[in-house]
Amino acid sequence: MTSSARLLGSADVVVIGAGIVGLAHAYAASERGLSVVVLERDERATGASVRNFGHGCVTAQDGPALGYALSAREHWLRLAKDAGFWLCESGTVVVARADDEYAVLNEFAGLRGGQVKLLDPAGVASRVPVGDGVVGGAVLPLDLRVDPREAVHAIARLLAERGVRFHWGTTAHVIEPGEVATSRGRVRAGHVVVAVGHDVDRHFPELTERSEVQRCSLRMLRVADPHGREIEHAVLTGLSLLRYSGFEACPSLAAVRARFEAEHPDLLAIGMNLMLTQLPGGDLTIGDTHSYQRTVDPYRREELDDRVLAETARLLGVGALTVRERWRGVYASAPEPFLVDSPAEGVRVVAVTSGIGMTTALGLAPTVLDDLVS
Repeated sequence: MTSSARLLGSADVVVIGAGIVGLAHAYAASERGLSVVVLERDERATGASVRNFGHGCVTAQDGPALGYALSAREHWLRLAKDAGFWLCESGTVVVARADDEYAVLNEFAGLRGGQVKLLDPAGVASRVPVGDGVVGGAVLPLDLRVDPREAVHAIARLLAERGVRFHWGTTAHVIEPGEVATSRGRVRAGHVVVAVGHDVDRHFPELTERSEVQRCSLRMLRVADPHGREIEHAVLTGLSLLRYSGFEACPSLAAVRARFEAEHPDLLAIGMNLMLTQLPGGDLTIGDTHSYQRTVDPYRREELDDRVLAETARLLGVGALTVRERWRGVYASAPEPFLVDSPAEGVRVVAVTSGIGMTTALGLAPTVLDDLVS
């Protein structure tokens, strides 16, 4: 019998992809008492779900993303307890280094009330080791941090212990109503969730073209903490205000954008979002830049890392940073922040196309299953 003819089993829900979006659907289906099979082409999750900041950026979202993020937050808290992985609830500090940035935070606090606490320069410095020029900031207390190198794998182990069947190193070749043909055999499926992130074009190219899905590649680094102190919060900056939908309701945001266009067009050109989080061992994850293509250029521009390092060093008020690791992250990007499509009966293609999968996937998945599994 050939591998393609072998029957691997069956399940109420077959999930393709073991990143956070796939695991979120496996978790939600399992919580409903459904049988679940997860197919993952690699031996473990190695994509965007483990290459990110581990930042649950809740408060800076808006619209449906904010609702998904708030729901996901509760699931993260429960999963951290059940799966035994590290999670920090200390929130995010947004550092303002210009008056127009602080004006945005002041307006945002007026819109969000208790979800935002304004800080003076001393309040920022007491929480984050920063250089000169800070005019104030804000704390977003609902935000979370996890170690993405640990959390996604821990969730997969927990789901396996609860009866979810994983087929690692198994590639989905043909996805049809009621069945998925893989590199190891066939899996019969009541319903199928395709959660392969930026690789959705490998399975459904027409859907990808219609939804204008591209690959967003970004540069990130792990560096030694130059101050040797604990940073409980995730850290965002003025450039971050330009990247999260929640801040778009603030009238002063136009002034921030205009200033960066006039003074630092080079940073906007490389899609810089200057931010950092601290790993449990003390090292910092820093970044990041953004570049959008259907096919990612394989050549790495060293200047991108140089800019991330230089801007982070300036933020932290130090001369240089010691690099431990460098990597490229890639995620799906599209004009709409979420892709949920039905290319065939009983099949859903799901992707978070806005770089906030860790923040929202656990809240998005139950809504997809509400529609898929009746």
